[in-house]
Amino acid sequence: MSTDTPRTAPAAADAEPPQPSLPVRKTWRVLYGHIRPHRAAIALGGLLTLVGSAAGLVQPLAAKALVERLGVHESITMLLVLLTALVVAGAVAEAVGAYVLERTAESVVLAARRQLVARLLRLRMPAVDRSKPGDLMSRVTADTTLLRAITTQSLVSAGTGLATLVGAIVFMALLEPVLLGVTVAVIVLIGSSMGLVMPRISKATKRAQEAVGAISTALERTFGAFRTVKASGAERREEAAIEAAAREAWRGGVRAAKWQSLAMSSVGLAVQVSFLAVLGVGGARVASGATDIATLIAFLLYLFYLIDPISRLVEAASAYQVGSAAIARMAEAEGLETEPLETEPLEAGDQEGAGAATPAKPASIAFEGVTFRYRPDLPPVHHGVDFVVPGGGMTAFVGPSGAGKSTVFGLVERFYEADGGRVLVDGTDVRDWPLERLRAQIGYVEQDAPVLSGTLRENLMFAAPGATDDQLARVLTRTRLDGLVERLPEGLETPVGHRGSKLSGGERQRVAIARALLREPRLLLLDEATSQLDAVNELALRDTVAEAARTTTVLVVAHRLSTVTLADRIVVMEAGRVRAIGTHAELVASDPLYGELAATQFLATAPDDRANQAS
Repeated sequence: MSTDTPRTAPAAADAEPPQPSLPVRKTWRVLYGHIRPHRAAIALGGLLTLVGSAAGLVQPLAAKALVERLGVHESITMLLVLLTALVVAGAVAEAVGAYVLERTAESVVLAARRQLVARLLRLRMPAVDRSKPGDLMSRVTADTTLLRAITTQSLVSAGTGLATLVGAIVFMALLEPVLLGVTVAVIVLIGSSMGLVMPRISKATKRAQEAVGAISTALERTFGAFRTVKASGAERREEAAIEAAAREAWRGGVRAAKWQSLAMSSVGLAVQVSFLAVLGVGGARVASGATDIATLIAFLLYLFYLIDPISRLVEAASAYQVGSAAIARMAEAEGLETEPLETEPLEAGDQEGAGAATPAKPASIAFEGVTFRYRPDLPPVHHGVDFVVPGGGMTAFVGPSGAGKSTVFGLVERFYEADGGRVLVDGTDVRDWPLERLRAQIGYVEQDAPVLSGTLRENLMFAAPGATDDQLARVLTRTRLDGLVERLPEGLETPVGHRGSKLSGGERQRVAIARALLREPRLLLLDEATSQLDAVNELALRDTVAEAARTTTVLVVAHRLSTVTLADRIVVMEAGRVRAIGTHAELVASDPLYGELAATQFLATAPDDRANQAS
């Protein structure tokens, strides 16, 4: 098997990403970008919440009037009716406002997930190589969920809480300025501790979110190689690694909960101490005649009313600390380099080949002095690669592992960009091709022949969703999958399991080849595509590939006789360079490296003899 794919990708994936952090101004700018399409709904919800709070602000004044009327033995019926109406109206307004805000917050989360998923699916391969898949998934799931809190609490709750707090203080100042001074002094004294608590909430939350990403990464790693884990007896070790990440998430969550609880309890403590102070000072003022009992009662009601707006402000600050960490992680993911988004729709002739009225001519390929390395800190993989492949026929790439063979395919597909030189398709630099149109010409079978969760039909038609049943039946016959379909309990509608776990390795390779052939591409790239096939199926697919080469340009990375010796030309690569090009017979006679490869891998046997042996 070739090892030309990014050899240090696992190490890169294991590297710890930098701790995400955004300045406050940028955090709010990013947040505003998410809520801007929903600002009308947020304003409506905030207004309804404010109406409910305003209705509550009038209640202490109504209570004062009620006490005064009782003192002079006047009727209180209308006041009771008014007070009841205020309570009901305030409750209804707040309930509707809360629903509007929560619904809008869910819409913000949905839009953020759609935007983030769309960006992640367009990431350039180098960005994917440097990232942990589980961590990226965590940003789409866990981090976007936290966006809900900052949308409703940090923004709306802070605004309504502040407005309500100001309104209550104004009414309290009109009722009793002296008692207001006592209240403010106590609240400021106790509330000053908030400045020490909030940064700790942010730090603990950030650690918890990073640990959640680590859990996703560990689970993705384990389930991605589940059989290997079991065969290696590594369940306990994997369990310990996942448990360690889960414990770190628990510790971060507990720390955040501790500081949040301290912040909230400080609010209650401040109000209760204020109540005692006001009760003492106010009682003395009532006794001295400086104020009356109705005013003291109304002031105490306002004092207790302060609990709600102050709590909202504290919750908003806590939510900001939690949500800002999530926004920073989302912004970091959104900052990863992506492929260009196509602005022009594909023309009919540029769509997948399946269903095309007129077969397109095979594509030509040329490399001109191509140099490439996967990362700046790694050695080059290609050192001035040059070769030309005319349209049609089969070209095989051979050479030692690490020679740069599979990298050729990655550069043709523009998974990676060449550092120097040019990669040409039909005489045009691939960087000048619209990316979607370029890839629409190509059928690609990777080394590990991935099969996606879903049915067999969905996998076969993944690259050619417009293929007809007749076209699908022909490809099934060509790749010898028709017998498999007949054996499966639900035929083409049979689920293949996670990563094709219900199929054998050879079946997965045949499904991948059939998927590429169904697309009827102008260029077919096969990277060790028959490595897991038995001799009978290999020879059958050899004929299939040879048939495809009559109408398609086929590039093959292989060591097997059935593909190499039948190639129209063979490109011998060594240490990132092309050292020889020719037919099998020419290279056996002229190139020592190819001769050695032929001898050690039995490539010197004639094709007809090999076929006779296999039969």
